[in-house]
Amino acid sequence: MPNELNSEVLRTLAKLGAQARLAQIEMERRAILAAFPDLAGVRRGPGRPAKAGSRKAATAAARPRRRRRTMTAAQRKEVSVRMKRYWAERRKEKGK
Repeated sequence: MPNELNSEVLRTLAKLGAQARLAQIEMERRAILAAFPDLAGVRRGPGRPAKAGSRKAATAAARPRRRRRTMTAAQRKEVSVRMKRYWAERRKEKGK
């Protein structure tokens, strides 16, 4: 059984490779931040909230949320009638 790689060994090797790559990326990140110190903290990842003092947080808080328009009973009835007519025509065409 020489050179046999079972799933546990492969997983261990993959983990070691991933850790090594993460270390390389972190070194690159540090080098970039050393070269451009004004980049520190400029952009956050997707889904993260903006910092409390940032302009994005201030504009997001000041902007009101857009609300979805609601239909009146008459508008719902109109849509209902229109869709019933649409599907009746579809069934009629399919029957031919």
